[in-house]
Amino acid sequence: MPEPGAADEHGAVPHDELVAQVWRELTSFVTDSRDAWRRTVVAETGLPFSRIRVLKRLRNGPLTITEIAHAATIDAPAASVAVSDLESAGYVVREPSSSDRRRKEVRITDAGREVLQTVWDVDDPAPDVLTTASTAELELLHKMFTRSSGREA
Repeated sequence: MPEPGAADEHGAVPHDELVAQVWRELTSFVTDSRDAWRRTVVAETGLPFSRIRVLKRLRNGPLTITEIAHAATIDAPAASVAVSDLESAGYVVREPSSSDRRRKEVRITDAGREVLQTVWDVDDPAPDVLTTASTAELELLHKMFTRSSGREA
């Protein structure tokens, strides 16, 4: 079996392997480029970033604990602990579901929205590789990512 990212006899990396390689590089790049921003967000809000992730998932409407866990890629017990912490701070409330009174949904409060505004107000400058990219390169990236997310520009 060839080594990941290894070229074939014609010098080309197979498409599927190239996709996987680019995805690994892209996710590492984004994660590594945002460390300073994340530290600033934690300092400005006083919340662990895991709690910020939960608040961000609630900005578009209430979710159950299970839905929060799925959206934030954490397990249900961790989601429940996060919600309890946020609820104690007044950033979320648990309410009976409007469609099934046996279920509880978690809704962000105005105070929680203020925390998210603080997050969005933290400067998050683009890394040098983007600021030094040509307009054509940036337009290509923009087109690729808006197409893949269904948000055609």
